[in-house]
Amino acid sequence: MLRYVGIVILMTGWISGAAAAQLSPQNPAAAGLAREIAEGPARAIRDGEAPDSKGSGAYPAMKHQVTGLPGHVIYQPADLAALGARKMPLYIFGNGACSEDAASSRQHLLEIASHGYLAIAPGGIYSGPGIAMTVESIAKHNSKTAHTQLGEPIDWAIAENARRASPLFGRLDISRIAVSGYSCGGIQALKYAGDPRVTTLVIMNSGILDASAPQMGEMKADKSLLDTINVPTLYVLGGPSDIAYPNGMDDFARLKAVPSAMINIDVGHKGTYGEPNGGAAAQAVVAWLDWQLRGSKTASTWFVGKDCKLCTDKKWTIDRHNM
Repeated sequence: MLRYVGIVILMTGWISGAAAAQLSPQNPAAAGLAREIAEGPARAIRDGEAPDSKGSGAYPAMKHQVTGLPGHVIYQPADLAALGARKMPLYIFGNGACSEDAASSRQHLLEIASHGYLAIAPGGIYSGPGIAMTVESIAKHNSKTAHTQLGEPIDWAIAENARRASPLFGRLDISRIAVSGYSCGGIQALKYAGDPRVTTLVIMNSGILDASAPQMGEMKADKSLLDTINVPTLYVLGGPSDIAYPNGMDDFARLKAVPSAMINIDVGHKGTYGEPNGGAAAQAVVAWLDWQLRGSKTASTWFVGKDCKLCTDKKWTIDRHNM
């Protein structure tokens, strides 16, 4: 039952209290699911009303849409000139619940962009300051994106980097690309395993469902997909109360051939996406990106060694393969 309602949460955001009542209260993920049902809608509306962060990085960030990439929202440093000669790697992100609200994790994406990355999510801007939100308006945007939409901004960015009239001309490092996603969006990101353009994967509050669970829409994926991963991979989970915890931990256990890390912070499935500057999870993701996409030795100390930053921070637990 937990696997089934977990699918519904991942795809649509919430389920009925009647379905939740059938879950074992002794299961931490079931308890987390009950909290998500009780608190999720109000929290999503509250988070949606919060002002946009600018990010804690050196380049205050903004979000916008462009006619050349319809159906996507771009997060970037507001002042591109401030980058100087520094080039921006790409961070492509699948939204939670496979939503077409590309602003639903905007605090996280603004934080990434403020550190000199170009972040892009599929959809439009359906939440944020000045946008009226209801439970119904949130739900109607869920399950509206396809994993193929994560490939479109990669193609667009490669073209823009070469187009002389583009404000992004020569500003992108198209040889350094991360594909990421939250919950259902994490499954979408995993479908880019083996793509030769991808440098690293960042899978957040997500994991492939086992074969006994119903396969629905964008959640359809087989564990054999993990065998095609050929780049360093980071999993970020919300601890045992995260409904994605069993599946994400099982995914990680199977990643034996590539450098990989599993980090957990005890916040449940909601993550820290709605917190200012994307909260603690965004900081960890920035460190992973700086290490994997920029070769930062300082950033690597978050993950490498027995006294690594995440090893000694009591908020986090970390497991590693081939590091």
